[in-house]
Amino acid sequence: MRNRENCGKNPHRHPLRKLSTLRVFASVHDRRKGHLQVGNAVFPCALGHSGIRTIKREGDGATPRAALPLRSILFRADRLSRPRTLLPLRAIRPRDAWCDDVEDRRYNRLIDRPPGEAEERLQRDDHLYDVIVELGWNDAPVIRGRGSAIFWHLARPGFTPTAGCVAVERQVFAKVLPRLARHCRILVR
Repeated sequence: MRNRENCGKNPHRHPLRKLSTLRVFASVHDRRKGHLQVGNAVFPCALGHSGIRTIKREGDGATPRAALPLRSILFRADRLSRPRTLLPLRAIRPRDAWCDDVEDRRYNRLIDRPPGEAEERLQRDDHLYDVIVELGWNDAPVIRGRGSAIFWHLARPGFTPTAGCVAVERQVFAKVLPRLARHCRILVR
């Protein structure tokens, strides 16, 4: 006789566990490219043009070697449907920018700035920032000059280098974002 609680369910099937840690490793062949490990799956990724570094400075093009908490997700609602995720989520607005000016008191923060006034606009013509995961780098506390706008975003064709971010193909986000735990991090090694 079948147990009523399990009636119609496969007793060997477990719901997917939420992922709390992702890992990034540099390629042994090209320090500007790497691999994102998500559970048992591995995806190619682009890294900063200076590779992975322990000491990070504004404008050095390095991806920081660190445990980076995933803070929030920003997305282009005019280009994508709302991503499924447990992380805080909001659509990118036309005036959204990220402050990378070391002299500005809002350094390394999301800011509201009229178009044309910011160096790091979030609403771009290309598709790199159609999905952005804000990584917790230099934000607790913010130290001026230690690096800003470290994101996990979409990669260019051929995985060309970033300015210090981690970048993957669009389908990786579709597979991974729904599986992330609320307090997830990326370990960059």
